[in-house]
Amino acid sequence: MIKLLGAVLILFAGTMIGFQQAARFVERPRQLRQLAHALQRLETEIGYGHTPLPEALERTASASPEPLAAIFRKAASGVWETESFTFRDSWEQAVRTQWAATSMRGNEQAVLIRLGSILGISDKEDQMKHIRLALLQLKAEEDAARDDQARYEKMWKSLGILIAVLIVILMV
Repeated sequence: MIKLLGAVLILFAGTMIGFQQAARFVERPRQLRQLAHALQRLETEIGYGHTPLPEALERTASASPEPLAAIFRKAASGVWETESFTFRDSWEQAVRTQWAATSMRGNEQAVLIRLGSILGISDKEDQMKHIRLALLQLKAEEDAARDDQARYEKMWKSLGILIAVLIVILMV
């Protein structure tokens, strides 16, 4: 009876681990799409609303879902609260500290950090141009993320179950 209960628990744990890994592949394209929408909103705030950058970041954060909203909110608060930080420092710190909460990878982080080094130091048109460039780069990453999702999502689900079954067989 105890072996049966242990086998069921191992099967459940293995299945959940596989499904959790598969969920990261599902989450990444969705978060990239949300990030693109947030950057488009930021572009609108800067280009057409003539909104100051910290305020534009706060508005973008309020219209974005978590965990992306936390990046914009932290960058804005870094600019408002610490005058010793440049916008670049505040943006980079916000991206690096909040990145672990996302399902995105290092390529997307590098795109955002490069974008932050331009925002706030150039004129409106140049900032909008760099946001559009970041959007193009994120679109390419989103396409790659969809390919990864199609390739690895089902694999991780099956792998979790199969490894759990292997462990149960070895136990018996």
